Amino acid sequence: MNYNQLFENIKKKKSFLCVGLDTDLDKIPQFLLETEDPIFEFNKQIIDSTHKYTIAYKPNTAFYESYGIQGWQALAKTIDYIKTNYPDVFVISDAKRGDIGNTSKMYAKAFFENLNSDAITVAPYMGEDSVTPFLSYENKWVILLGLTSNKGAFDFQFHKENEEELFKKVIRISKTWSNKNQMMYVIGATKAEMLKEIREIVPEHFLLVPGVGAQGGSLSEVAKNGMNKSCGLIVNSSRGIIYADNSKDYANIAGEKAKEIQEEMAELLDKYL
Repeated sequence: MNYNQLFENIKKKKSFLCVGLDTDLDKIPQFLLETEDPIFEFNKQIIDSTHKYTIAYKPNTAFYESYGIQGWQALAKTIDYIKTNYPDVFVISDAKRGDIGNTSKMYAKAFFENLNSDAITVAPYMGEDSVTPFLSYENKWVILLGLTSNKGAFDFQFHKENEEELFKKVIRISKTWSNKNQMMYVIGATKAEMLKEIREIVPEHFLLVPGVGAQGGSLSEVAKNGMNKSCGLIVNSSRGIIYADNSKDYANIAGEKAKEIQEEMAELLDKYL
């Protein structure tokens, strides 16, 4: 999926919502544990109920890898289900990989060829050669960690050198490795006030923004400070949607929660685009 296709889908659905599939067997409705593949069954029903309101899904791979081969198989089935039934929806593997070039090449093969993800989150700490292997795939995206929403972000990301914070230096340098058609940045919603400054560095790139909802980020502030002429935002909500209900009606409630966010997004798109 390319930049223009992503923007067209945002306009068509009047949404820039990403539903995070952080599927935890301790949190899903317990009746699902009786099914053959509880993780996939939970995801399938969430996807079927929310796909009309979202332009992306983001499975966090740690929630699948923690269950071993069964979890990895459930992840593969989930991505395949999205690709087969809702091919207009963008799939982000939230894996936060980042290693030397040969290792990154294998990570890229795993997520882009074998799992057929559209995008993968990558940690840029090891520099350009650790990111380049991911950029060799046409119509696949690298989403670099730019500014995160956790409190530990202040340990390193805001360290200043020559009056420039480290996170700004990472974004400024890394944007030369590719372009807006293949690279995005993770920017935490709880740092929404920083989006204006980030937009001065990357005015046209898409930003993946987690932290809206359960983590306390403001959707309106994110849109006000971060939206560009192509929207330029993919805003993730996980727990506030997928764990909104724990009964047999959980999927319908998730759909209702996604619809509520989509309706707010539609108003923000009308306001700022």
